[in-house]
Amino acid sequence: MRRDGLRVGFEAWNFCNEVGKEAPLMGSPRAADCFDLARTHAFSRTQGLNNGEGNSLIHKVSDANNRLGVGRPFPGLSRQALNNADLYAAEKEVYLGSLCEVDDKPKPWQFWMVMLKNGNYDSNSGLCPENGRKVPPFKPGRFPCPGIDCMNQPLFHHDMTSLSSDGSMMRGGFYGSYELGSEGGGLNSGNSYYEVIWEKKVGEGSWEFRHKLKTSKLYPWLMLYLRADATKGFSGGYHYDTRGMLKTLPESPNFKVKLTLDVKQGGGPKSQFYLIDIGSCWKNDGTPCNGDVLTDITRYSEMIINPATEAWCNPKNLINCPPYHITPNNIKIYRNDTANFPYGAYHYYCAPGNAKYLEAPYSTCDPYSNPQAQELVQLLPHPIWADYGYPNKQGDGWVGDARTWELDVGGLSSRLYFYQDPGTTPARRIWTSLDVGTEIFVSNKDEVAEWTLSDFDVILTS
Repeated sequence: MRRDGLRVGFEAWNFCNEVGKEAPLMGSPRAADCFDLARTHAFSRTQGLNNGEGNSLIHKVSDANNRLGVGRPFPGLSRQALNNADLYAAEKEVYLGSLCEVDDKPKPWQFWMVMLKNGNYDSNSGLCPENGRKVPPFKPGRFPCPGIDCMNQPLFHHDMTSLSSDGSMMRGGFYGSYELGSEGGGLNSGNSYYEVIWEKKVGEGSWEFRHKLKTSKLYPWLMLYLRADATKGFSGGYHYDTRGMLKTLPESPNFKVKLTLDVKQGGGPKSQFYLIDIGSCWKNDGTPCNGDVLTDITRYSEMIINPATEAWCNPKNLINCPPYHITPNNIKIYRNDTANFPYGAYHYYCAPGNAKYLEAPYSTCDPYSNPQAQELVQLLPHPIWADYGYPNKQGDGWVGDARTWELDVGGLSSRLYFYQDPGTTPARRIWTSLDVGTEIFVSNKDEVAEWTLSDFDVILTS
């Protein structure tokens, strides 16, 4: 994040991590702001030497590139994707990645990714598969869908990164709303709103990413993250060929994550704010995912730092707990060991919906909000995580407690429970997405979250 020449992408997903239908006049919901900084020296006639710098930005992606939408060809677009909104977006991401790509060692990379998701689901549409399998529509009521066409993609606006008048600061951003008839208003309107602004002083420090997210009556469930994704293959929750900036994929237990986070507004009691969210994909027999949505499983682990988020896992609700917990010194504690199991360390655990050998009692994850089955391990601040550098009590890292964290994500994730079929070789836990941000989960009223993220770095320890 200290490189002056920034690479940042944008993607928007509907409830099942697809596009469905583009928003009018917005193009496909993939975009990028990628540039290099060029420095030129000004010659002083009075002193006869170079006494100052004139900086300029060389942009790699045009507004026309970002506005590309279904029916409009671009280099590399396949025939089957030309008029298919889902496939078009996936191939547009690859195309934008080719424009942004940085030739680096050990391999090229493309961009950081701003990811925005709308949690509305019109169950009458039948758009989202159930654990990867196409299913017919079903009666509404299980998921929010307050308005007509509630799964729409957002309005998208882009302030292309530019230099300040004195050439010392760089600033750009993405912003918009899900209410398609709205223009402006921002946080002060009754509409939903998202905004990500990045800013950096030339030649100094880290980029700062300033995020804002607002829910509304029509859009009560929204998600906004800054992601570090794989440069190819699958990323967390995404079953198409991805682009990102993880030149080498981190593998448990051999990596850490360093970041600076300042939460300004939390987003209300329903805001599941993730200090770190990691995602990957492997099958129930431990083999890597291969694109078969019937057998691929998305795996997530998330540390939620909103102190209003309670532990649904408790002695009276073992169904919401993983079958066991593993301590830093590799002692296994089963969830029915009420004297020793750290119930307060877990918000919620749910198993893949297609797992065949689950230990009762169990809860299976929502089968519709990913293109394939998924597994979630949601954590809360607790003393048991202190050895990994994670928050050890409620309120750590929350509003008014800005911190720089060095998290042993690899060590902790190596000891988390993830389901696997009995007798199979343990999966290699290779993580294809790491992100920070919030999921405001079906808010009862308009809520606002605001936070700044900087110095986000993935450190390989072996």
